[in-house]
Amino acid sequence: MAPFALPPLPAVGTAWGPSTTEASTKGLSFEDAPFAPFSKSDKLGKLADWSQESGRDGRDQRGGRQGGRNHRDPYQAYGASTVSNFQFQNEDDESSFSVVDSRSAATKPRGGSGFGQGRGGLILRSQGGGRGGARGFNARGGNQSMRGGFQRYGGRGGNDSQRGGQRGGQRGGAAGGRRFGWKDYDKPQRLRDSSVVIAPEWKMLDEIDFIRLAKLSLDIKEGADIDTYGFTYYYDKSLDRPGASSEWKLQVIDALLYNPTTSDDPVIQQLAAKNEGTVFATDSILSMLMCSPRSVYPWDIVVTREGDKLFFDKRDGSPLDFVSVNENAVEPPVESADGKESINSPSSLALEATFINHNFAEQAVIESAKAKHEFAHPNPFYNPEEETEPLASRGYRYRKFNLSAQDEEEPLNLIVRTEVDGAIKNPTGEDSFITIKALNEFDTRAPGAGGALDWRSKFSSQRGAVVATEMKNNSCKLARWTVQSILAGAEQMKLGFVSRANPKDKSRHVVLGVVGYKPREFANQMNFSVANGWGIARSIIDMCMALPEGKYVIVKDPNKPVIRLYDVPKDAFDQPEKEDE
Repeated sequence: MAPFALPPLPAVGTAWGPSTTEASTKGLSFEDAPFAPFSKSDKLGKLADWSQESGRDGRDQRGGRQGGRNHRDPYQAYGASTVSNFQFQNEDDESSFSVVDSRSAATKPRGGSGFGQGRGGLILRSQGGGRGGARGFNARGGNQSMRGGFQRYGGRGGNDSQRGGQRGGQRGGAAGGRRFGWKDYDKPQRLRDSSVVIAPEWKMLDEIDFIRLAKLSLDIKEGADIDTYGFTYYYDKSLDRPGASSEWKLQVIDALLYNPTTSDDPVIQQLAAKNEGTVFATDSILSMLMCSPRSVYPWDIVVTREGDKLFFDKRDGSPLDFVSVNENAVEPPVESADGKESINSPSSLALEATFINHNFAEQAVIESAKAKHEFAHPNPFYNPEEETEPLASRGYRYRKFNLSAQDEEEPLNLIVRTEVDGAIKNPTGEDSFITIKALNEFDTRAPGAGGALDWRSKFSSQRGAVVATEMKNNSCKLARWTVQSILAGAEQMKLGFVSRANPKDKSRHVVLGVVGYKPREFANQMNFSVANGWGIARSIIDMCMALPEGKYVIVKDPNKPVIRLYDVPKDAFDQPEKEDE
């Protein structure tokens, strides 16, 4: 590298400027150097003057732009055109850069049409200048309802093209005249509690986000029945006829239903002792694993590794025992801020939906002691010597699925206890099985309704729109029901639409109609991949099979799309036996 040397500098005897004599003798020349003309009245040091304070965008305190035409500073008028010779030239093109002001400018509506903000609401005017004027709707207070966005459009020759523009902006008037979406960033974050308390001694082993789970896939064959238990009544086909009554009352039927966990099932205990399978679960638990990327509410699953066997269980009072409502809505139901119990809170709605599903499944079948489908064995959980209430229509099919890939030599058998709710006769005269579920409507104006349509007025005329809205607001619940129907080998899945008789009363309900779907076709309509569900189940099973013997817990984070695997003590979740008084 060549050495760096400073050029010779002349000695300056005066306080200002170089000496021309010394500069010429030393070989220095100031020819062709940029020079700004100045007058005797110019201020010294004007090229680097920090004495004046400038305002925003280069404006001084007097409001004018520095160097502007109207600036009356005599020291900047002379030689202003040559100052650019000493300015820094940026090579980047900054002409496209601009500062965007996020403040909305207040504009006045022009002409006889448009939207205007009224006293706490909206003033809606119809477009057009026909006779009769514009009969708008003025929401002056927060208690007036717009019932779906707009109520009236008037004026002869008016145009109703604005009908979808601000639809639902003041739905129910619950916002008190607040515009939809206004200051949504300032709303408090909804923090949910975990379904299980994470103890300090628990050790987190792994954390998986839903993005990774959504990329998995595994194609397996149809399952085979190992054994069957229980009985089912035949489905009442009169509920499907188009001429059925518009609505009928949902009856409360006293019948026994059993849903024990995997380890408490005596049939699964026998199958595990015979080495019929390696992994054991119920359809409710397995469907939650397969549909976990769609879940929002917290849940947990207990995993027990015993030898080469793996058991997936649920806790007593687990969220898996209840049916969620509007879990996937943009604004799902929330608990009341004042701590008071509300009939539209998530916990109250879950209890109500579970109650509706149990009663609707019994009402949708024809109870008959002679006309029913008997399985190979009676109900394994019912003891006639101790129970006096009748059994509900429920059949249990224990099925085996091979989760091993084609290139694997050793099979990985999964035993699942599946459930069916009813039976129907095929055209050939053989019995096929169905699952019966119910969707419930609580209050279209309450928070957390998810923009649902009024079922009483729209179900018969806009059934597709009602179903599409439920697919959006209850994506996880419907996906789980579809998976349970596929696991059970059900030919159809019957969905009942149940609404409250009075939106303020959660104890009385009416059935508005029943719609039947084939499970796999319904899964395609929901854009749910069964292969992705099997891929998730196989990945979690492989992760648990690689662990030593012990007890583990899979916990869904209450506020993030993440599941975590914890190592817990063997006595975790064991309830101490209460001594009889």
